[in-house]
Amino acid sequence: MNKIIKSFALLLFLLFVTARPVYAQSGEPGKIIVGENYTLETGEELDGDLVVFGGNVTIEEGANLNGNLVVFGGTILSNGNVSGDVVVFGGQISLDEAAVVSGDVVTVGGQLSQAEGAEIKGEVVKNVSPNIEAPTGSIPPDVNPPSFNININPFWEAFGVFYRAIIVAALAMLVVTFLRPQMERVSQAIVRQPVMAGGMGLLTVFGGPIAIVVVALIMIVTIVLIPVGVLVVFLGGAIIALAWLFGVIALGHEVGERFTHSINQNLAPAFTTGLGTFLVMLVAGALGQIPCVGWLVTLLMGVVTIGAVVMTRFGARSIQPLAMTPYVPPANPD
Repeated sequence: MNKIIKSFALLLFLLFVTARPVYAQSGEPGKIIVGENYTLETGEELDGDLVVFGGNVTIEEGANLNGNLVVFGGTILSNGNVSGDVVVFGGQISLDEAAVVSGDVVTVGGQLSQAEGAEIKGEVVKNVSPNIEAPTGSIPPDVNPPSFNININPFWEAFGVFYRAIIVAALAMLVVTFLRPQMERVSQAIVRQPVMAGGMGLLTVFGGPIAIVVVALIMIVTIVLIPVGVLVVFLGGAIIALAWLFGVIALGHEVGERFTHSINQNLAPAFTTGLGTFLVMLVAGALGQIPCVGWLVTLLMGVVTIGAVVMTRFGARSIQPLAMTPYVPPANPD
């Protein structure tokens, strides 16, 4: 089991660092830790951002972290210096007397404990929704409307990808429990006929909505069938979305099986499928963040998985591999 955890942690590290390196103010690459605790001892200094999944972080007095600190599902105990922001998702932040945070302190589903003497130079955000009052009246002519510059924090993007991967992986573990044979048929279609599945997926993704809208408009024109037309649009979109989800889970099932076989492990199908689906969603989400070409990777995965589901009718029938018939030249008349 330790071998699986270490391999999984290594994959997560490579995926995050390769897809989107995180750099601190000092320009040093970040450090990512999965499933382990981390202690920055007195007198030590770490240049770069520190991201920990499922572990606790301790920064002792006299230690310096020159970057941001982000913890998912763990606690932060600091009595040292952090030059950037401190963020915790589903955990607790405890700042002792000598703790100094130069940036902001943010808790998402967590708590903050600040001792007397602990210094926070930035803002403190504790899951408080902003209270925005709508202005009334007209804007005076001598007042220029404010301009907004929205910057997307890479930590939030990474968290969104990670969160979606966990949700779909949990659904995959539930689906494989009841529909494992159907899922295996879809995964076989993806592996055996990816080109045909991609073509069928393109036809479904681009032609399906057009056909649904046409049918719905025909029904809406008749006035009496307006509710039916609206229902057709809703059901059509829901079926395409379900086909994508089922196809992604089937692809994750195949990836999980191959990954566990590569490390010589025989695990429960639910865990294998959940792990594979998590990796698929994580890789697709990370590649999707690449400018200009990221959307192409997501589109290709979507059309192939949807096409495989359509070809197998949601796994109701198997797809046989294409038979290659050898060419036999005609007999020589002489």
